[in-house]
Amino acid sequence: MKTVIYYFSGTGNSLAVAKKIAEALGDCTVVPIASLKDTPGVITPAAERVGIVCPVYFSGLPLMVAKFAGRVNFSHCRYTFAVVTLGGSGGGPTLSQIDSLIEKCHGRGLDAGFFVKMPGNYILMYSSPSGKQKADLLASADRQIAKIIPVIERCEHRDVPLAIYSKLLHYVAYPWFTSHARNNAQKFTVTSACTSCGTCVKVCPADNIDLVEGRPVWKDRCEVCCGCIHLCPAGAIQAGRRTAKRQRYRNPSVSITELEGQHGKRP
Repeated sequence: MKTVIYYFSGTGNSLAVAKKIAEALGDCTVVPIASLKDTPGVITPAAERVGIVCPVYFSGLPLMVAKFAGRVNFSHCRYTFAVVTLGGSGGGPTLSQIDSLIEKCHGRGLDAGFFVKMPGNYILMYSSPSGKQKADLLASADRQIAKIIPVIERCEHRDVPLAIYSKLLHYVAYPWFTSHARNNAQKFTVTSACTSCGTCVKVCPADNIDLVEGRPVWKDRCEVCCGCIHLCPAGAIQAGRRTAKRQRYRNPSVSITELEGQHGKRP
């Protein structure tokens, strides 16, 4: 069965999940959502089985993914699924948001939804795990993915999980996130350690960074994926005084080159 998986990823967690599912399914194409952000109209996948893999932001979807989910036509698909990655809670409301958006668009919701707990990367609030804690989280994630794959292979129906607490958190936290996300880029600064390598420009899925006289300048399309600050080879990007001491993170199964290719402009 032909499968297409659409993904969005800042530091590699969701891409790692998409890759592992795709490898197990076979005959599967993995497509970055960022590469479709400027294409007009409805998106109709050429596949019987279609999935979305993305992170949870404040108990909801990244803005780019929410917009995409409202444009994709799943009505002809035999099986639709979503997997969300998260460092804390909010998986249920995020899956419900995807379900509602795609059903509203073309009358066909999700057949199954899953969430996978992985190392968090929201460096604006906390340090990413490292050492044994990081290794344990990644090993646990692999076990979760291994359980999800057979369900997708068999096209089994699974209800979207939803806890009352998480639903309430979505209604409180997510509107705040959506109203502030675009302004988060104003928090990013660059130190004298910058080497003008342009990695931040290349990894940004929103094309939100330009190099001006060799230094990054952020615009107004930030997705708050934190890829720029985590993946800077020189550690030159900061977001306030506290981030200098916070652990950077990239999923070890994903290369920077792969993350650079999300918007479809580079290999």
